[in-house]
Amino acid sequence: MASQTQTSVDTAPAITRASVGLRSERGPVLLGVMLSMGLIAIDATILATAVPSVVNDLGGFSQFPWLFSVFLLAQAVTVPIFAKLSDSYGRKPVIITGIAVFLVASVLCGFAWSMPALIAFRALQGLGAGAIQPTCMTIIGDIYSLEERAKVQGYVASVWAISSVVGPTLGGVFVDFLDWRWIFFVNVPLALVAGWMISRHFHEKVERVRHKVDVAGAVLLTLGSSLLILGLLEGGVLWSWLTVPGIGVPALGIALVVAFGFVERRAAEPILPTWVLKNRLLITTSFASLAVGAVLIGLTSYVPLYAQSVLGQSALVAGFALAALTLGWPISASFAGRIYLRIGFRSTALIGTVVAVVGVAGLTLLRPTSSIWQVGVTCFVIGLGMGLVAAPTLIAAQSSVGWSVRGVVTGTSMFARSMGSALGIAVFGAIANAGLGNHVGGGNATTASAIAPSLMATALQHVFLASAVGAVGMLLAVLLMPRKVETVA
Repeated sequence: MASQTQTSVDTAPAITRASVGLRSERGPVLLGVMLSMGLIAIDATILATAVPSVVNDLGGFSQFPWLFSVFLLAQAVTVPIFAKLSDSYGRKPVIITGIAVFLVASVLCGFAWSMPALIAFRALQGLGAGAIQPTCMTIIGDIYSLEERAKVQGYVASVWAISSVVGPTLGGVFVDFLDWRWIFFVNVPLALVAGWMISRHFHEKVERVRHKVDVAGAVLLTLGSSLLILGLLEGGVLWSWLTVPGIGVPALGIALVVAFGFVERRAAEPILPTWVLKNRLLITTSFASLAVGAVLIGLTSYVPLYAQSVLGQSALVAGFALAALTLGWPISASFAGRIYLRIGFRSTALIGTVVAVVGVAGLTLLRPTSSIWQVGVTCFVIGLGMGLVAAPTLIAAQSSVGWSVRGVVTGTSMFARSMGSALGIAVFGAIANAGLGNHVGGGNATTASAIAPSLMATALQHVFLASAVGAVGMLLAVLLMPRKVETVA
């Protein structure tokens, strides 16, 4: 099995930021991981503020959810694959490959000439993200102990805190004063520096052994998930729900996903081992991650649209409203480590879910007469709740396994979150398109500015209600988590 040389400070009398921070021996690796995560963190917010401008330029309002769903789908289906590869061949080659793919895809997105082209390049970008995000979290799990991660979480959270301000601000500035295409070109220097830092400073010892790639599982998972997303997004747009494509496409997707489950039971080295799906802790934390992904994408995709199309705010102001969500998250996440070391993972996540449910409930109360400040405060509360859910549930899952399978467990959690986002944007997109009715029929020529604010407000209100349902599902998943973390592999 693969082995990782890990510096341990478990026996030290006290763990300080000086011993685990950027100036420590592991500091350059931590910085490289933070820069790599910054690529994903900025992407999560910078595009949302530019959606109306992108649609007005390229057309196809009904297609804009694909900009998010195809990225998330590509990320979701490749996360477990790259996670398995990182356990087999090491973390370094996987993350370097992911950064390179993300860089190339970002440049292509910046030169996209049509909405279908941009969607295709976003899919390629998602492949890179599928390698970057889980590997970053796995590296942190490798080089830091559980107690150290409580301190390191502050550094990880700072990435999202900075991105929560930089992303929406840059997105608004580019849209209002330059061109939306710059939201992709900004990834180039960040990717180059991140790749250089990881390549130069991260070293690992991996025993090379022969592995059998689960090709059948990867194909079934990709096709099944793709058809399910296609059916949800295009139902009621390209075809009616009660037609052969409307029923058959998502049904076939579900059938392929079920077949994937059977294949995994027989695979020599499955992408998702069956023992992961039998453990209560891993199942509940994965469902919590799925709900986090769904709720998060619903808000990051539609809150800026609500602020601009319903409240009449500029892209820059809408970006700041969204920043409140992504700023509240890292603030609470930075304190999550101290909290779960005292009261446990489950109790910490439970507090977070309650706060998030309250926040999403407040979002459903928005009206066309609401102020942008009400939007910002509500998003900030949701972010505070999410920060106390995402990190503790992931670290609880990581803490239950050893190095050789930590990549798979981390990948499973990231897969659930990405799939939740992919399914979420598909469901929310279907709800929004249904609310807009004939105004997005055929959708290729319809722009956001052509839809009446009152009609847009009603459609997005339905999306926020669906987000509230997702938040309640997250609460139920956390309630089912075991109170004690036990090692399972």
